[in-house]
Amino acid sequence: MTLVAAKVMIDEGSMKEGAHVHMEVETRNVDGRVTSLGSAGPFTLVVDRPTEGGGGGLGFNGGQLLYLAVAGYISNDLFREARATGIELSRVRVKVSGDFVGEPAVSDEIRYEVEVAGNATEDRLRALIDQVDEIAEIPNSLRQGTQVRLIGAKVDQVT
Repeated sequence: MTLVAAKVMIDEGSMKEGAHVHMEVETRNVDGRVTSLGSAGPFTLVVDRPTEGGGGGLGFNGGQLLYLAVAGYISNDLFREARATGIELSRVRVKVSGDFVGEPAVSDEIRYEVEVAGNATEDRLRALIDQVDEIAEIPNSLRQGTQVRLIGAKVDQVT
């Protein structure tokens, strides 16, 4: 059995000039299984493959995590920007979809829909959505083709 560990570091810059936020996330498989726990500081989620793909079907697969990152960022940015402009949002729904095609499979266009409710006029709420679409860091990273590269690997052979 061979154990392969790889560390991925994501440097995420804010759209504000000069801002820099370093982020680090990690996954570790559980008890020799495909199922893994993803962590970022004190936060965790379950990462897995579907049962038909050899996993336990207990958590998000990689494609779902990619789309969830888009949805999560849009949602967080809607609340952040609404607060900055004095809007209180009472409901936010972000639905992200797309298809993985080819061999190896790669996501094609990622599409998202937003529903918001808040204490502002329809025009202000639509302007908020447009503003977030323009500044949201994860969608902009994908739109600009952020490079992803392996920077190290450790291999241990278990006998």
